Amino acid sequence: MSEKNTKLLSVLKLQPVVPVLVIDDLKTAVPLARALVAGGLKAIEITLRTPAALEAIRAVANEVEGAVAGAGTILNAAQFEAAVEAGSQFIVSPGTTQELIDAAADSEIPLLPGAATASEVMGLREEGYQVLKFFPAEQAGGAAYLKSLSSPLAGTLFCPTGGISLSNARDYLSLPNVVCVGGSWVAPKDLVAKGDWAGIEKLAAEAAALKG
Repeated sequence: MSEKNTKLLSVLKLQPVVPVLVIDDLKTAVPLARALVAGGLKAIEITLRTPAALEAIRAVANEVEGAVAGAGTILNAAQFEAAVEAGSQFIVSPGTTQELIDAAADSEIPLLPGAATASEVMGLREEGYQVLKFFPAEQAGGAAYLKSLSSPLAGTLFCPTGGISLSNARDYLSLPNVVCVGGSWVAPKDLVAKGDWAGIEKLAAEAAALKG
């Protein structure tokens, strides 16, 4: 398990912000990912919320140099396996079930499991997880809540996601138990629809420059 924690951390430490993408049109996946990578955001989470998601992961993994493609919104073992088969190098879930934990145990690909309470964090620590997704971050208590977990649950690192934007990302990134944040603001739907890849690259560069 320590090897998987190390592998996951090596991905999450590539940048302060992991883009969280919802790909509706498969044709946008590769140019969008290229714009994000050019702006400095190499690790990219493509959520399994659309029919195009798995093929988008496959395209980014195969065609975008420098990209580290991951899959988000993984809810069960079947989705976990499909995402790995498509080329995902990391898996992200909004919460955690025993089914997902078992699927992750049988795979070399690391899981970033979701947690929103101290009890959930403790349960995942017992399973050997050191790096967790804090979701939904703003709705679950925000940076102040996550800061309150840093002492009693020392040694656990988080990637907060949910309601995070350029305006509040630093609140999270300044915390000792935050390794990075997840955000969708770097790929707004209107820019994707227009194919404004230069605009997205600029947003990615701003996000990549963030520090706590």
